[in-house]
Amino acid sequence: MPALHDRTVVISGGGRGIGEAITVRAARDGAKIALPAKTAEPHPKLPGTLYTAAKAIEDDGGQAP
Repeated sequence: MPALHDRTVVISGGGRGIGEAITVRAARDGAKIALPAKTAEPHPKLPGTLYTAAKAIEDDGGQAP
């Protein structure tokens, strides 16, 4: 059983970059994710939004809120 199974993880800034990578990995390891991110609209120079992070979590077998 993964170490994060049935744990809730809050990752501020989980909508892009390293925060998204940590979020996806925690979900893969069985954590329930609280994803507070303010990035709902895409930025022209920075990839990722709250919605793309949620999709990445789901694509990796986790559940996005």
